[in-house]
Amino acid sequence: MVAKAPEKKAAVKPIAAVKPVAMVKTPEVKVETPKPVAPKVAVAPPVKNVKETMIEKVKPTVTQHYNDADLQEFKGLIVKKLVDAREELINLQAQIINTNENGTDDTGASFKMLEDGSETLAKEEAANLAARQKKFIEQLEMALIRIENKTYGICRITGKLIAKERLRAVPHTTQSMEAKLKQYRD
Repeated sequence: MVAKAPEKKAAVKPIAAVKPVAMVKTPEVKVETPKPVAPKVAVAPPVKNVKETMIEKVKPTVTQHYNDADLQEFKGLIVKKLVDAREELINLQAQIINTNENGTDDTGASFKMLEDGSETLAKEEAANLAARQKKFIEQLEMALIRIENKTYGICRITGKLIAKERLRAVPHTTQSMEAKLKQYRD
């Protein structure tokens, strides 16, 4: 038997303890993306209300007005229209209230739905007409005040006298035809 030589064991070196590596801070690099550059454009000043602009352009100067005889003619016309308008308003208000001579306006059969709907519609229409009539009366009353101040018939836009024909047709107007037409064009 052959004797075997004792086997040499390789020397094992102990592994050194691993030290944790300190975190090294790297400097932060900011990457800026270039902002898109818009072409330079001239900016217009803010636009004012059309009416304000029109009033600034044409500042009315009252240098003339209608004489007292003309103002009295217009006053008579306005007073007549005012009386008619107030009578019409009373009729419209009565239609809204819907009182009849017998006092039985609400005692009818309520099963007539179609008639009830049409009555409601008629009352709504009368209410709308009454609101317009009230506005018309206010405009006529303002015209009377302008007559007292002797500023009646002067256009509030141009400062010129409004034509007598226009005042006879629309006695509560405050604009000449020139200003009114310009208003629709602009």
